Amino acid sequence: MRGLALPPWCSAIVPMHESTGEYTPANVRIGCAGWSILSRHGAHFDAGESHLARYATRFDMVEINSSFYRPHAFATYARWAAAVPPGFRFSVKLPKSITHEARLHAVGGLLSGFAESIAGLGNRLGGVLVQLPPSLAFDARTADTFFAMLRRRISVPVACEPRHASWFEPRVDATWQRHDVSRVAADPAILPQAALPGGKGGWSYWRWHGSPRMYYDAYGPGRLADLASGLIGIASPRRPAWCIFDNTAGGHAIADAVQLQQLVGSRSAARAKAKPRAAGDFVSKSSP
Repeated sequence: MRGLALPPWCSAIVPMHESTGEYTPANVRIGCAGWSILSRHGAHFDAGESHLARYATRFDMVEINSSFYRPHAFATYARWAAAVPPGFRFSVKLPKSITHEARLHAVGGLLSGFAESIAGLGNRLGGVLVQLPPSLAFDARTADTFFAMLRRRISVPVACEPRHASWFEPRVDATWQRHDVSRVAADPAILPQAALPGGKGGWSYWRWHGSPRMYYDAYGPGRLADLASGLIGIASPRRPAWCIFDNTAGGHAIADAVQLQQLVGSRSAARAKAKPRAAGDFVSKSSP
């Protein structure tokens, strides 16, 4: 990006915001569920031709949640892809018609339609989120059939957010491994295991919904500092860490994401300066 020169020890770091000159490690992506920007958060962003383009001056990824409620056309996804820089990535949430209404059964046609539409994102498609209803218990045959159908249609990373305790039993590990699926690290967590990323897949995926009131409450400095340490500790070139803030109802997602970005950036820069690494040890920001 213009006007920013990286010191040699920052081969692991890429600039994220032209106005601030802040840095985030290439193996960590931080963003929000949606790209609405409240006026009180405007100072965090540069100018842009659209809300999405403006959002992309600060963050390098976003989770599309509207796809859960209604389908979008190929052309819509293509327009969104054209509005962001080459290194930006989208995560797209699977429609509720598949997860909550059909409950994963007989969804081949719906999956095909979804895969065809999100192809409009091109190489800016970073992955797909599958959030399951709290009442959906694990059934090996149903899960294996569903993820096999999904994998026949998409090759990008997949993250699943189960919300029934049965999905955290050891027997589920075989399903994650067989279909190359990551298990979301969620907050609030229904079980201690649910707070940590699991499964297999090409990424670690964190969704923080707000706590103690889901969707409404902000996270304090202590929680965000712990999260920053967790992201830095688990992220790697082969399995980058993505973190989404979904506490949008109270308008706290952007502020929390910005603070986490600053924490991760400053800690990563300090670590990189203390222990220089070869440039080849890190992936570029154009990777998923």
